[in-house]
Amino acid sequence: MDSQPSCVVVTGFGPFRQHLVNSSWEAVKELSKLGLGNDTVVQLRTLELPVDYREAKRRVTGIWEDHQPQLVVHVGMDTSAKAIILEQSGKNQGYRDADIRGFRPEGGVCLPGGPDMLESGVCMKAVCKHVAVEDVEVLFSRDAGRYVCDYTYYLSLHHGKGCAALIHVPPLSRGLPASLLGRALQVIIQEMLEEVEKPECKAR
Repeated sequence: MDSQPSCVVVTGFGPFRQHLVNSSWEAVKELSKLGLGNDTVVQLRTLELPVDYREAKRRVTGIWEDHQPQLVVHVGMDTSAKAIILEQSGKNQGYRDADIRGFRPEGGVCLPGGPDMLESGVCMKAVCKHVAVEDVEVLFSRDAGRYVCDYTYYLSLHHGKGCAALIHVPPLSRGLPASLLGRALQVIIQEMLEEVEKPECKAR
């Protein structure tokens, strides 16, 4: 048996547009303090990604090559959300919005020649059903929004053969502070790790 601890990489995003504080990275920083509940089994690594298509692509490739994680969880901010949203799939096309450097992927495509959609090996509906997070609703989605987080997710699903996840969190507010979002991420990712033990990801 492999005695190396499993590695889980969790990323958040930096500032973009008028949002000088990105709740996704604030939540991931809180998760980093909490850990995943049993760090002797699962090693947690956290990383901030810029809202930059080209740099996100470079770093995602590096995550999979350097760490060979069991699971990569990307956390992004949905500026209109009031709940935490678990995204089932990443899309390859439709990336028309410019990133923080004014760049748009050529033809709006993430991976030329790739399938239109890639699905996570984690069943997000099952995770939604099994998690209970105090003071915040957890929802399921199949449309991650065609911006840098969706682009990043698609790349991660490609490199990780489905062993990736995307969680959208709402902006920080009095009712949804970073500490609550960090605890929510801990509970959700623990459940995702249960799901990732299923054959889709174990066959990677």
